[in-house]
This record gives sequence, structure tokens and C-alpha cells, in this order.
Amino acid sequence: MHRPRILRSSPAIRSLVQESSLSVNDFMVPLFVVEGKGVKEEISSMPGYYRFSLDVLRDEVREISDLGLKSVLLFVKVDDSLKDNSGTEALNPDGLMQRAIRTVKEVNPNLLVLTDVALDPFSSYGHDGIVEDGKILNDATVEVLQQMAVSHIAAGADWVAPSDMMDGRIGAIRLAFEEAGYHDAGIMAYSAKYASCFYGPFRDALDSAPGFGDKKTYQMNPANIREGLKEAMLDQEEGADMLMVKPAVAYLDVIKTIKDELLLPVSAYHVSGEYAMIKAAAEKGWLNENQAILETLTSIKRAGADVIATYFAKDAARLLNS
Repeated sequence: MHRPRILRSSPAIRSLVQESSLSVNDFMVPLFVVEGKGVKEEISSMPGYYRFSLDVLRDEVREISDLGLKSVLLFVKVDDSLKDNSGTEALNPDGLMQRAIRTVKEVNPNLLVLTDVALDPFSSYGHDGIVEDGKILNDATVEVLQQMAVSHIAAGADWVAPSDMMDGRIGAIRLAFEEAGYHDAGIMAYSAKYASCFYGPFRDALDSAPGFGDKKTYQMNPANIREGLKEAMLDQEEGADMLMVKPAVAYLDVIKTIKDELLLPVSAYHVSGEYAMIKAAAEKGWLNENQAILETLTSIKRAGADVIATYFAKDAARLLNS
């Protein structure tokens, strides 16, 4: 007779044979930055999560650092007056993203700073690329993304995180880094980014919803897994340093497939809608929020993610440190 329950019979043995574990080293903290002074503005669809002006961002970075978290992923919300169809403001050396990078590095030079590289926060159309006759132009967009990525590294970022899903942009950005002399700049490619309904609260946070149509001509069909592997393989070949799957919880099989088949570290984005679901259920008293946080993040780690970008990073760090 087999007695598998022996390995579950006490806290000591359960801990000893635990196959997956979380640590503060696993988490990347997404940060939303806005213009202004003294701004800490809660995002209505993401209870407990905020947009920060640069002065308040300093305090947030100190808190993140004190918790032992080691990396942040920066996003900016720019004024509508600065948006156009060519990403002009994205290339401003004194733009909000560039100033945010410098602010974080001033507070903690050792914090790993990654930046969002995509045009949707800067686009008058709310799309990740340049629009012409209702279509998203791939190659013209990639040229702007190259310049955008270089400007972020010039401002002090360690890595860029292209989230646009344009063809060939990883190789183009790597080439741009080499030509600019940024041989140590890292690229975390959003390799398998799906056209998901779980991005809604994020688009509220940055006012980046598409002004027409949807993003299905560049973000991936949720029904496809081999296509996700293909995209990740191409990004690995083009010079990415890390591969991302987004969203995380609804795509654990994609995380596992990419982890099993390829050689680079794999990150996963536990996205805003996945965050909001736990928050909403917890507010209703339908589940224990802390337990749900750790169980969900453990499932992402178990699937194969080496790094998890999550809005629960600070909460998880506190739970793990306690």
C-alpha cells in the first residue's frame, strides 16, 4: 500500500518536500507615474494601487527598497496634449519617463529599472504603433521604438521592456543598443502577449485604451499556444535577455511551454484584471486575500516563471518577510 499522506503529515515535512517557493527576489513592481506635485492617486479599478508624481515616487521607491524588492517596471501617464501619431513625446530626453528613471536611480542606484517601450501611452489613437488608414504600421513603429529604447537607457534605465508586439523589434532594439554603445542594456521581451480582457484596469491607469478597433492585429489570439512559443523563439534568436508571458494566471500552460522549450529566463505579468479579481472577491468576503495572493503567485512560479511582475509585490513581500 502506498501512503502519500506521510509527506503531508506535519508542517516540517511539508516544508521540507515543497517543490516551489516564493521569495522577494521573484517580484518586479509595476509603477505608474504622472505629472504634478504631491500626487498619490488611487486607480479606481485597482483598489490599493496608485499613480505617483515624481516627488511621491521617491517615497514609494524607498518603501519598495526597504521591503527587499529589487526591480521596478515603469509606466507613464502623459497628458493628452502631448499625444500624437508619431511618439514625439516618447523621445523627449526630459520627458516624464526619462525623469522617472532618473528619480528612481537617485533614490536607489542599485534598484533594477525596467521601462515600458510602446507607443500607446503617447498615441493619440491609443494604439501601440503608428496608424495609417486604420492600420498599425509595423516597420515605421519599430524605428520609433528603437529611438525610444535608446533614450530610456541614456536616461539611466538598466533594461527596456518592449510591450508592443511589433515584428522584429527585439532585433532592431538590440542593434540600436550596439550602435549606441549600450552593450550591457537588457531587453525583457513581451514575447507572448495575448489580446486579453484582463487589461482593462491597466488601461484605466494610463488612459491608453485604443481609440478605435482593438489590438488583435498585433496582440495574440488567446486560443494559441504554439504561436506563443514561436514568438518567444524569435525573440530569443533576436537577442532578448528575458521572455515574458502576459497575462499570467490564464496562461500558465504558455509559461510552462516556453520555460521547457527555451533557454532564457521567463517572466510573467500578473496583470491588472487578475489583481482586481482577487481584490473584489476579498472585499466581498468571498476569499482570504493574503492566502489568495500567495497561492496565485506560487502557481505562476510553479508553472515556470523566474520573475513575476505583480501589483501584489509589496503585499507578498510583507507576507514572506513576516
